[in-house]
Amino acid sequence: MAKPIANSMLVLRIFTLAASAASIGLIVTNNITFSVDNSKRFFKDVIAYRFVLAVAAITAAYILIQLPFAIYYAVKEKRMIRGGYLREFDFYGDKVISLLLASGVAAGFAVSIELKRFFDELFDQFQVPKDDVTRSTNDNFFDRGYIATGVLTVGLICMVVCSVLSSVNRNKGFFG
Repeated sequence: MAKPIANSMLVLRIFTLAASAASIGLIVTNNITFSVDNSKRFFKDVIAYRFVLAVAAITAAYILIQLPFAIYYAVKEKRMIRGGYLREFDFYGDKVISLLLASGVAAGFAVSIELKRFFDELFDQFQVPKDDVTRSTNDNFFDRGYIATGVLTVGLICMVVCSVLSSVNRNKGFFG
C-alpha cells in the first residue's frame, strides 16, 4: 500500500506546484490600462490579490522543499530521513498548506465577486453601456482574478487529497 500512496502523493504535489506556479503567473500579469486616461490598475492595488500571490508563493516553496523527499520515497519506498520525522512533517505541513490555500482561494474569489459586482452597479448607475471599453477592461481585470484563483483551487484540491493521504500514511498501524 505504501507504493501507490507514495506515487499518488508525488503526482499530487507536482500538480499543486504547477497550479501554484500558473496562479502566480496569472496574478502577476494581471495589469490593465484604461484607454480613456491611460491610468493603470495592477494586481497589487487589490490587497486580496496580493494575499493570493503570497499563498501561491508559499505553497510553491513548500512543495519545492517536499519534492526531493517525495521523489525519493516514491522511488525507494523508504524515507530519506529515518525516525518518522518526515512523516510528521508531511502530516502537519500538508494540513497547514491546505488551510492556507483554502483561505487564499476564498479571499481571491470573494474580492473578485464583490469588486466586480460593485463596479457593475456603479457603471449601471452612471448608465455606462455593457460594451463600453472601460467597463470591459475593468471586467477583464476581475475575470483574470477569477481565473488565477480557479487555478489555485486545483492546487487546493490536490493538496487536500495529499493531506488525507499523509494522514493515512502517518497512521500506518491502523490502516494497514
